Amino acid sequence: MGEPFPEIKSTHSLVAKHVTKDVWAKLSGLVTSTSGFTLAKAIACAVEFDNQHCGIYAGDWDSYKVFADVFDPIIQEYHGISPDATHTSDMDVSKIQGNIDPTAPVHSTRIRVGRSIDGFGLSPGITKDQRVGVENLMKKAFANLSGDLAGTYYPLTGMDEKVRQQLVDDHFLFMSGDPNLKVAGMERDWPEGRGIFHNKDKTFLTWVNEEDQLRIISMQNGGDVRGVFDRLARGIQAVGESVKKESGKDFMLDAKYGFIHSCPTNLGTGMRASVHVDLPGYTKEGVKVLQARCETLHLQPRGTRGESGGQTGVTYDISNKHRLGYSEVQLVQKMIDGVNTLVKEDRELQKKHGL
Repeated sequence: MGEPFPEIKSTHSLVAKHVTKDVWAKLSGLVTSTSGFTLAKAIACAVEFDNQHCGIYAGDWDSYKVFADVFDPIIQEYHGISPDATHTSDMDVSKIQGNIDPTAPVHSTRIRVGRSIDGFGLSPGITKDQRVGVENLMKKAFANLSGDLAGTYYPLTGMDEKVRQQLVDDHFLFMSGDPNLKVAGMERDWPEGRGIFHNKDKTFLTWVNEEDQLRIISMQNGGDVRGVFDRLARGIQAVGESVKKESGKDFMLDAKYGFIHSCPTNLGTGMRASVHVDLPGYTKEGVKVLQARCETLHLQPRGTRGESGGQTGVTYDISNKHRLGYSEVQLVQKMIDGVNTLVKEDRELQKKHGL
């Protein structure tokens, strides 16, 4: 006997649409082998909150297979891919054409990807032993990095207050307390097994055991997207080779869904390439106008405080909208071209509004 059918508070979510009573009856009694995850745990956010768009997380790679009757249609609908789609990864920086206009008012560039190591659970389902195992493996792997990628790993457990404050000031430190991550089970045993690595220049970072096992980040001031992407590509390769050398394990890579993440919206490249850019003309026009324009350019505008932080002033975080169905090179290219277009249009709007 499975559990009784839950009341899904997020009635407009993809979970509410695809977790029917029949599907629930079929899947609610199943448990994954890697971390003992269930469908009830996967949809906890959609059951608990009324504001979810997607509302589902995977507890391990197995979740995508065991609960495929739910995950597959949600992923296809969210990413707009066909049931027989496959994913191609491409990190070849030489294929990127041009760069962001050097006169554009871009403050900074940041590109991040998620990665997961085969054999361990994902954050919503990972066991305590697995989480510590990921951290111990990464401590060894980071020690192998050299050149401009070399740096220091800072575990959250027992972190010195001065170090902690510096990481907060640099906007590097991830915090506990996000209600979604809590309900999804990602903050169990906080802060054990979690930490941050960064290189000496603070341009290459990796978060360990936050929403994903690894969040690999390349960032710097200014708009040199190519340079940031080049460092990211080298960094991912170096970390992957180092993990393989230390453990014999690869990153989880699925022929259909690309790189595996805990949140199905991040599947595929798991990549978010973004710049902080001033758009005073569009600010005058209004955020709705900017959002509509970004939609046509396959971009996503956010406030500079992230997804839920709201908008302040005229500076926006502009990033690629898609993760799955396009390669990394294609998404970075869209972001570069799209931001150049927005900046050009913004200058016209400034004239119109007499700015």
